[in-house]
Amino acid sequence: MRARATCPLDCPDACSLLLTLEEGRLLRVEGDPRHPITQGFACAKTYRYPERVRERLLYPLRRVGRKGEGKFVRVSWEEALDEIAKRLMEVLDREGGEAVLPYHYAGTTGLVENQHPLAFFRAIGASELLETICATAGSAAWETTYGPRLGPDPEDIPENARYILLWGINSLSTNSHLTPFLKEARRRGAKVVHIDPYENLTSRFADLHLKLRPGTDAALAYALAHVLFREGLLDWEYLGRVAVGLEEFQKEAEKWTPDRASALTGVPEEAILRLAREMGEAKRVFLRVGYGMTRHPGGGNALRAVVLLPALLGAWRYPGCGAMLSTSGAFPLNKRFLGGRHLLEGGHPHQGYFRPNPKARAVNMNQLGTALTELDPPIRVLFVFNTNPLVVAPNTGKVKAGLAREDLFTVVLEQVMTETARFADYLLPATLFYEHPDLYTSYGHYYLSWNEPLSPPAGEARPNTWVFRELAKRLGLKEPTLYWTAEEVAESLLASDHPYLEGITLERLKREGFVKLNLPRPFLPFAEGPVRFSPPPEVIPTEPLPEYPLILLTPPAHRFLNTTYGDVKALVEAEGGEPRLLIHPEDAEARGIRDGMLVHIRSPWGRITRKAHVTEAPIPGTVVLEGTWWEKWAPDGKGVNHLTSERLTDLGGGSTFHSTPVEVEPLRLA
Repeated sequence: MRARATCPLDCPDACSLLLTLEEGRLLRVEGDPRHPITQGFACAKTYRYPERVRERLLYPLRRVGRKGEGKFVRVSWEEALDEIAKRLMEVLDREGGEAVLPYHYAGTTGLVENQHPLAFFRAIGASELLETICATAGSAAWETTYGPRLGPDPEDIPENARYILLWGINSLSTNSHLTPFLKEARRRGAKVVHIDPYENLTSRFADLHLKLRPGTDAALAYALAHVLFREGLLDWEYLGRVAVGLEEFQKEAEKWTPDRASALTGVPEEAILRLAREMGEAKRVFLRVGYGMTRHPGGGNALRAVVLLPALLGAWRYPGCGAMLSTSGAFPLNKRFLGGRHLLEGGHPHQGYFRPNPKARAVNMNQLGTALTELDPPIRVLFVFNTNPLVVAPNTGKVKAGLAREDLFTVVLEQVMTETARFADYLLPATLFYEHPDLYTSYGHYYLSWNEPLSPPAGEARPNTWVFRELAKRLGLKEPTLYWTAEEVAESLLASDHPYLEGITLERLKREGFVKLNLPRPFLPFAEGPVRFSPPPEVIPTEPLPEYPLILLTPPAHRFLNTTYGDVKALVEAEGGEPRLLIHPEDAEARGIRDGMLVHIRSPWGRITRKAHVTEAPIPGTVVLEGTWWEKWAPDGKGVNHLTSERLTDLGGGSTFHSTPVEVEPLRLA
């Protein structure tokens, strides 16, 4: 059997895939040639998806022995659900809903299995998880500047863009289906420039790579603006119509001369001048920014400064030009009932045995370690689904201490045996994306898509939503949306009179697989503004500490996607078999470090051991660990987030993974 499905993983491409299955077993994954963005190819990691699921979880399991040892016995669904419901009832009666915490993220981006399980937790008044680990700093910055998260249509880039800036994004690894559009734009005369603290695949693809010190993006943006103002390269007609607070921004830009910015950023003054002049002459600029620059204490302000540059040039007047962070704001779905959002607004007088709490306690997901070890009153029941927090959350040592609490009852819904799963009291097998129906948007293009189940669930695996429906029954909850099918959730989401969704029904999505939104043509989302230059962005550089003089970056690896592919041996081997620290020759020589040597990396929050790779890829003063590896592949069995902190960004309460001060020392053997 060969059929179409949408990739569920946390990537802007939201690819349409062709799956080959035999008796329910996935044999092959290919890109769908019908999809205008996927264009018939899948990324290096997705081709290996069949290998990821060979050793999946198939039956409900109950822990035996100590937490973290990963010892379980098989139980029936009835036994598991009855016991979980009983423990929940005891905690809810004794301590209330805030003693329960769902921890989840984007293991699937399907709206039904990603978001609708939250209806259960909102119906019992559980603590609310703030989903901040990835995008909130960037989202807050964009919305402050432009409003809705819209960007140029990627399909318009080749014909119109004449200067392409890839800033703080390794797009060839994390947005690979943008690449054909960039190649075609370059064939038509566009220049491609990459701005990033270290050399990667995108740097080698670009015509020019400028390295800057981590966390100094706002200073570089202001210096470019300084030159544009000084040399009269702005589109004053456009700015006169749409700009709000431009004078304040200009005064700030006047302070950031190219020589001052060069001293802070490490970018040569002549390179700043050249870049500004080329942008100013081209006008038709496409700027693709990633979330990398936002994962710093000043990340939100940095992104604001950068994404204002195309507005200065009037680039938004041209199709395929302007700036892109995300296209997610273009999907005007009716989300009132998705995940029980209406319950946060107050709900109905009674939703069954428990009353939902519209003022539920909020927990920032970047501070899970603190939430599990220090909150008062404490978290007593933890549900984990669509994520692997023991590896991905900051300050792993603190997270592990929380998960190891014997008085914490932990339920994990998972597809494979992850590090987090080993700490579960009950481990419940979850379905794969081709075993359940779901609706998908995108944050890198403008196609809405639907997945039909292509195979019955393997073993006794069940969708997330099924698990929480069954628990709701056992708790006697009456809220009707808890029991909606995937189709009912989708119908509710599509019940919108927005013109972008005109003519897009569930029946049509089922028939066609994917449908493009009815965007106006030409699509010029901010041609009429407003563009908010005020308050002018702050420059908040990322600073090392005296005892920790290097800054550690932890960007994605080419063949991993967070921890989803962390157990696929072929991909692990293709990434070198183990995580390696990239360190510049100057920094290595100063510390007596040679290529291939084992080194300790220590921060104020922990210490790990890695093999050093001495390379000129990073800018001096910066070290790089690519990929969120499973702990078992590391020399010391410790993940990178043993080093990172729970510190939050200036806007949006986001993570600061790329601002970790560290020191690196040779491993001294006794």
